Amino acid sequence: MKIKPFFYLFLFGIISVSAYSQNVKLININQLNERIKNGKDSTYVVNFWATWCAPCIKELPHFEKLGAEYKSEKLAVLLVSLDFKSKLTSNVIPLVKRKNLKNEVFLLNESNPQEFIDRIDPSWSGSIPATLFIKNDKRKFVESEFTYEQLLTEYKKL
Repeated sequence: MKIKPFFYLFLFGIISVSAYSQNVKLININQLNERIKNGKDSTYVVNFWATWCAPCIKELPHFEKLGAEYKSEKLAVLLVSLDFKSKLTSNVIPLVKRKNLKNEVFLLNESNPQEFIDRIDPSWSGSIPATLFIKNDKRKFVESEFTYEQLLTEYKKL
């Protein structure tokens, strides 16, 4: 009899965690551009990162905070992992769950880095972290790590 309540609590915990866990979607550059072009949000902050990039991981909470604090302003923060597709289940999804990321998370499913780098921004050297800010026809690309204050300043400049 004493095991029953524990079992239900355990089961509830598993269901709750899986119900709230973030879904990471594979996306190619065309789909990413369509998501931005046809999205219902007015401003996009697209962060390019990877699980093996320490500065990227360090700044992820800043993007989470920005997304949560400015959601009412129709801001969409898109977190685009540049990890290999083969690392989706072993690295990307566990990190997303561990960090409890709430913004949309994608894994870029492209085989030619130079092609997608040029299509995102011709000035991009390919280093990460890198972030693309988009509002209407205005685009700004920044190839560096952000503090929260720096990220907020860039967002408000749009």
